[in-house]
Amino acid sequence: MPDIQRDFQVSLPVAAVIGNAPGIGILLALVAWGALADRRGERVALGAGVGLASLFLAAAAFAQAPWAVVALLALAGAAGSAAMVGGGRIVLRWFDPPERGVAMGLRQVSYTLGMAVAGFLLPAVSSAYGLSGVLLVCSGFCLVAAVLAGLLLAEPPRELAAASAPQAASPYRKSELWRVHGTSALHVVPQIAVSTYGVACLVGTYGWDKVHAGQLFGAAAIGGAVVRIAVGRWSDRTGLRMGPLRILTVTTAAVLALLVGAQAVSGMAAIAWAGPVTLALAAVMTVAGNGLAYLAAGELAGPGWAGRVLGTHNGVQNVVALVAAPLLGVLIAQTGFWAGFGVGLVLCLASLPVIPVGAERGQGRHDQDSS
Repeated sequence: MPDIQRDFQVSLPVAAVIGNAPGIGILLALVAWGALADRRGERVALGAGVGLASLFLAAAAFAQAPWAVVALLALAGAAGSAAMVGGGRIVLRWFDPPERGVAMGLRQVSYTLGMAVAGFLLPAVSSAYGLSGVLLVCSGFCLVAAVLAGLLLAEPPRELAAASAPQAASPYRKSELWRVHGTSALHVVPQIAVSTYGVACLVGTYGWDKVHAGQLFGAAAIGGAVVRIAVGRWSDRTGLRMGPLRILTVTTAAVLALLVGAQAVSGMAAIAWAGPVTLALAAVMTVAGNGLAYLAAGELAGPGWAGRVLGTHNGVQNVVALVAAPLLGVLIAQTGFWAGFGVGLVLCLASLPVIPVGAERGQGRHDQDSS
């Protein structure tokens, strides 16, 4: 935000609009890219989408007017969102069910690694070359990714492709898919509460400096990546997605309850460690089940609908995140951090009856082994 304000000489609210412009484009294009991937495959969707994102980012680097930068960044977000859909669809098409949990966990971890690289690289680029340099570096990464997608992505082996014949009927005729979307929507709120306001809580409530607070959440991000892969492996071994997700949800709710309790007694010096510890645990647990829900949505969709369904799934999550973040901020400012984390706890508990565990009854490892 400071770089945007400095380069364009705009107020903080305008800088926030510029900075969040890619998210607007993402919401508008996810389902469309999913439909293209369903019809033409991942190579076309990823190559075209990420390639266009590279062009829009490069154009934004040379734009002068704030409105032009907003438009170009929104277009870049819309184009680049092809990767959000295509990447998940690749996992569904290339891997058999007993391998998909780990594969999807690794795919989800790639976002964490990308954020880590950006965290180390982009501040230095910004200091040396300003926002234009940052946009050009991002454009270069997108161009490399587009070229690699065009050159290396291929159709799965014939036997896998044959086993993944498209289905004509809409998967939305059954309630299970709607419930998976709803579960993820509810889980977004505690994730946003912790990831968006956790550092501010450490600084404001516990007197941490921003550097050490950021380091704690950086370590938690690494822990979250490890847990996602482990959860994927657990899911593959059991042959279930929603059963493990329900166990993770109960565990997350317990951690959030401890976090809310720690906020209530934050003034007690004897247990001042409780808040930071539970915040770190919450940062890990609130993201642990993301890959399972995403994978379950794709598997329920079937290969003929996977792109559109995964686009819808990500779209629902992004809408909830955009709405929840400012509302939680208002609540926290007026009441305290405990209230924001408490809302996350309530919605986490509310998701338990929504998780379609019953749809997996009778399934599991035995069925996988015999299939």
